[in-house]
This record gives sequence, C-alpha cells and structure tokens, in this order.
Amino acid sequence: MIRFEEKPQPKLLILYASYGEGHLQVARAIKSAWEEHGNYRTVMVDLMAESHPWINEFAKRFYLKSYTHMPSLYGWVYDFTRLMKHDSLFGGLLHSFGTEKIRRILAVEQPDIVVHTFPSFALPKLKKRKSFHPPSYAVITDFDLHRRWVHPSVDRYYVATEDLRLELSSLGIPERAIQVSGIPLKRGFRATAASSEFYERYKLNPNQPIILIMAGAQGVLPDVSQICSSLLQNAEVQVALVCGHNLFMKNIIEQQFQAHEGASRLQVYGFIESIHELMAISNCLITKPGGVTLSEAIAAELPIFIYKPVPGQEKQNALYLKSKGAAVVAYEVNELTEQILKLVHDPLRLTNSRQSTKQLQASQTAADSIVLDILSNLRIMEKAITL
Repeated sequence: MIRFEEKPQPKLLILYASYGEGHLQVARAIKSAWEEHGNYRTVMVDLMAESHPWINEFAKRFYLKSYTHMPSLYGWVYDFTRLMKHDSLFGGLLHSFGTEKIRRILAVEQPDIVVHTFPSFALPKLKKRKSFHPPSYAVITDFDLHRRWVHPSVDRYYVATEDLRLELSSLGIPERAIQVSGIPLKRGFRATAASSEFYERYKLNPNQPIILIMAGAQGVLPDVSQICSSLLQNAEVQVALVCGHNLFMKNIIEQQFQAHEGASRLQVYGFIESIHELMAISNCLITKPGGVTLSEAIAAELPIFIYKPVPGQEKQNALYLKSKGAAVVAYEVNELTEQILKLVHDPLRLTNSRQSTKQLQASQTAADSIVLDILSNLRIMEKAITL
C-alpha cells in the first residue's frame, strides 16, 4: 500500500455529474479507495450543477423526460453527437461549460490530480493557458465509447474492456495512456457470498430461485407491473423488485399485488445501498443497461436480462454485452419471462451464463487499480521534478 507520510498528502479533485447515479457512484468508489490507501484530501464537485445550475437542472429533466417519454429523441441526440470531435463547434461548446468555475476551484484547492467520471473537460481546455493545471484522468463509465470522452489533453484513461482500449487507441490515444481497469464499484462487490443473513434481511426464501429486477435509480424501467405478474405465474420463483428513488412506483406495485396469488413471492424495495447483498442471493437480473449496474452484475457473476434498452449509450451497452454472450436482450414481456424461466430451471444453462458474465470481469478492484496507478504516476512525476 502506497502512503505519503513525510510530505503532505496529495489532494484529489473528482469532477462528476448528477445525470443518473452512475457517475456519482464511480466518483464515490474512487474517493473510498483513495482513503483506504491513506489519503484523505479529496474534493468532489458536480461541475455543471455548481457552475450552471439552471442549465444543469434543465439537462437533467430533459434526460429523464426523453428517456421515459421520447427515447427515440434521446437516441437521436446521442447518435448525432457520438462521433463529434472535441474541437468541433458543438464539442467545444460542451467542454466550455464550467471553465471559469474550475479555474477558481484550481486556484483555491490546488489539487495534485483531477479525475473525471463524466466527459465534461473544462479543465483540459485550461491547459492551453499558462495557468496552474494538474494532470487529468478520465474514468469511462460505459461499455460504449462516445467521442465526447476523447480529448487530447486528458493524460490517462481508465476503461472497462480491452475493446474500449483498442477503440481509444485507434483514435490516436497513446497506448501508454490507457488502462483496462474495469468500472469502479462499491466495496461490497469484492466477492460477496450469499448468506442466510441476506435471505432473512430481504425476506426471501433460500429454497426458490430469486429473480432480481432493478428499475434504475429513478425507477424508469418500463412494464414493471406486467413483468412481475408474468414471472409470478410460475409458482416456483420469487421476484425481488428494487424501485430506486421512485417511491410512487413502489407504492403502486405494492397496492396492485396485495391480492395477487403470488404476493408472498414478491418483495418490493426502494433504494438499496447494499445492493451487492441482494445480487449475491439472486439467480439472475432484469435491468436497464447503465454501465455501473451492468458492472455490478458482472462482478456478482449474475446472468443479465436487459429489457427494452433505450437508444443511446444504454442500448450500445446492451448490444455489447449481448455480443459477448453475457446478456439477453428482450423487447416483449412474454419473451423475457420465457428466457428467464429457461435459465433459472436449468443448472447447466445457469452455470454457462455465469461463466460468460465472468469473462467480462476486468477487475473486482477497479477503484484500487486506478488509485494505485494514479499514485504511482504521481511519484514518477515528483521524481522527475527533483532531478
């Protein structure tokens, strides 16, 4: 373990965004690993929210509304901008947001390293000036590469897969500046095993297959009620539904299924901090394909079913995992139910599915790998300065 005891601890600045939970979760995972390695000087900043709160709020609302009501529009915007370059008119505009805010933060905080968990590179733009600019690192939080992540002034990239490394390299990023680390996750995903305590905590029967449904942090997975109803028609399975922060969905589902014959085999939860516990006792997962959730399932070696992925990065994530045999993509409730029941009642199919998922594991300690790499690079730079 690398520790700095004689000199002041290096200061880490993490820049994230609050569009969904993934970017923030990755930021927190890196902060936690940074602290585990003896460093407690960390500043976390939601750059867009702090520099342009009105624009940030509008963008968040647009993201949620378009995701649920106009997915084709969201997909069109994603695809339209997917190949844009950092110095294009629109790309330059996106990276300009927060420039003055980050300049003031740098002047006050004087961080030694900056980590981006969202592709808003106001800091690299400042490198063109003669002001103070620490090295900047980017942690890509999906399995698909949007060109917004690609900026020549980013010093190092951390990616989920070898395929992403090759794609970045093909775009001119030096190989030495790319590391296949995996996507940083919470501490609980370090080989958490199923236990009787978990079954009791979540009121689930250890003798029946458990189908975990994660509706997303905002509870936007479509057709949740129909999916639960269809699955519960099979008397041999249980359903664990996580509604995230969508308490309206949680209350509606609980009311709808009060008199359902399968009500005793349905457990409905709100947001669960220790989701690794529920994943550890589940047989498979139905989810929207956010990069962090998929990485959590991969770490838990949990067979993945993706339902109606919306166009954009999540559909690209889904297609990538499907191409690797690590996920099944379904667009109809009956199709989804049929595929799941075939899996959970077939031990050989279940084992093979877990193996396909396991092959995508880059690291169960991605956050540690990133932190150790950053600290190692920092020490190399310090030596170079003293020579």
